Amino acid sequence: MRKKILVIRFSAMGDVALSAPVISSVLEQHPTLEIVFLSRQLFKPFFEEHDRLTFIGADLNGKHKGVLGLKKLHTELIKTHKFDAVVDLHDVLRTKILRFYFKTRGIQCHSINKGRREKKGLINGSIPFKKLKHTTQRYLDVFEKANVISTLNNGPWVSPVVSDSTNALLNKNNCQIKSNSWIGIAPFAAHSSKEWPIEKMKHVISQLISAGKTVFLFGGGQNEIKKLETIKKEFPKSILVAGQLKLDEELGLISRLDLMVAMDSSNMHLAAIVGTQVVSIWGATHHYLGFGPLNNEHNIMEISKEKLPCRPCSIFGKIKSKKHELCAQKAMELISGEMVLAKITAVSDAV
Repeated sequence: MRKKILVIRFSAMGDVALSAPVISSVLEQHPTLEIVFLSRQLFKPFFEEHDRLTFIGADLNGKHKGVLGLKKLHTELIKTHKFDAVVDLHDVLRTKILRFYFKTRGIQCHSINKGRREKKGLINGSIPFKKLKHTTQRYLDVFEKANVISTLNNGPWVSPVVSDSTNALLNKNNCQIKSNSWIGIAPFAAHSSKEWPIEKMKHVISQLISAGKTVFLFGGGQNEIKKLETIKKEFPKSILVAGQLKLDEELGLISRLDLMVAMDSSNMHLAAIVGTQVVSIWGATHHYLGFGPLNNEHNIMEISKEKLPCRPCSIFGKIKSKKHELCAQKAMELISGEMVLAKITAVSDAV
């Protein structure tokens, strides 16, 4: 007997990307299960490979905005689908409102336990410094509440197709044939506390290009694109990807890289879910809080808590005091370009 579940996760990109391995694993392990995944239309490329998955993009800034908009979204969903349960992987005001509407129809709703108290305790030292549940396990726990018990498969979990647009970008930059190592560089993050000093990253880019590597520059949003355009001018042999491709096209390119170098950011997760090795650089945050790159935590570059006891000083990268700001800065400053280059070499040699 088939079972249909509505899964909700609106944002942010990294968190939605981390839901893709969970959805893939759940569907594979439960062949009679159907999933309707509700998110922002932008994130559809994470969920296009499964014949028992329907992706619905919510217009949260238009017709589905506000309480009345969410009620309209609920009505649209009910008209076209009959759900056995709702799995909320987000648990914010919007999703609480949606759950309320579904509960009034007698549909069981289950929501994520984000472990906020534990995470705060890890930051302020009120609990022992230990590894907390990974976000993907917290997602799996919500499915278990809905009696859909699963484990995470090994991955890769997303297998994008290299598009004509991606090939056109490669051809334009004389990369028709892959004759050397392709390395992605994603130097930015949602919060500046999670960004390695850009001059250090430029040093890494310079050394990689000098060593004959092909360097691709990744980022999102107009502010990051402008900064990357400046880096491109400084290093003409680098290839600017930011602003050139759609998300699904970027995923196709990332899947062809030998290695991605990123911050604790969405690009780190994008590389991990398509099976590309990723060296990630961490400062204010720490993977013990549950956001580490899947299958790549051994490639993390960071200063240990033993050497810098103030780490971590933020859960997501938002800094709340001057003390934490100084901690985040020191955590990044202590990571040298040579340390990152050595890690890149070690990871590349192991591939």
